[in-house]
Amino acid sequence: MKRYPVIFSIVLVMLIWAIAACQPNLSNSGGGDIIVASKDFTEQDVLGELLAQQIENKAGLKVDRKPRLGGSYVCHQAIINGKIDAYVEYTGTAATVSKLFENQPIPSEPKALLQQLKDGYAQKFNLTVMPGLGFENTFAIIIRGDDAKRDNIQTLSQAAPFTPQWRGGFGYEFSERQDGLAGLSKTYGFQFAKPPQIMDLGLIYRALIQKQVDLVAGNSTDGQIARLGLVVLKDDKRYFPPYEAVPIVREATLQKYPKLRTALAELSGLVTAAEMQRMNYEVEGELRDVKQVVKEFLASKQ
Repeated sequence: MKRYPVIFSIVLVMLIWAIAACQPNLSNSGGGDIIVASKDFTEQDVLGELLAQQIENKAGLKVDRKPRLGGSYVCHQAIINGKIDAYVEYTGTAATVSKLFENQPIPSEPKALLQQLKDGYAQKFNLTVMPGLGFENTFAIIIRGDDAKRDNIQTLSQAAPFTPQWRGGFGYEFSERQDGLAGLSKTYGFQFAKPPQIMDLGLIYRALIQKQVDLVAGNSTDGQIARLGLVVLKDDKRYFPPYEAVPIVREATLQKYPKLRTALAELSGLVTAAEMQRMNYEVEGELRDVKQVVKEFLASKQ
């Protein structure tokens, strides 16, 4: 009996170590000037590296990279708490995670939304929303091309009557967000016979192609959409807000390094949706090194 407290103490110490090992490493351990993070999917790998290389090339600063830090809420909390200095967000997502529009509709006009985010982020979080990178990556509700052709489905309204026979597959974040599954289902009258499967974003297209699910929520710039012959359904009721890609940066960091603002401003309008989709495919489909893909892209813009 007397051994139990000792065993319990050992187990407790091991548990604490295990939990600590699972936490994201946000310390500036590499001795860099600033920390650039990215969320946990391929496009964010590319965009995080795009910021990092631009900063290193144009501002002459050393960047510590924190790829795959987590989802939108994790990155938002990290930057407002000063754990990271910059990451790329999407305007509609920023409106959701910041709760700036908690008691009002998110503006549907891109310029109006961007301006309100700039004002709100500056006042509430002391963060700067930089000019957009040039493309929008909206949520894309996707079905198999064969199904779309057979049943002549082009819009979300046309898809709604089929949902009682379909199985849905969605990422955890989309299933929980203010601008996610619940609102989409209400707007279009989606009525799945079974609760949708919650799955890793890296698995949704495989599940769709293998007919484990029939409708998924991806991203409009995903490189696999065209390659796999999938169809993005038109948001004919304009449920989703704009999702322009914009760098979010701590104002204190911009003041500390004046060249940083100029370097990031040069990325304004630099990336088209087609270019983003191509880079996503090169990294995910062709398994190319993300640093090399970004380096070649920036070189092509010189």
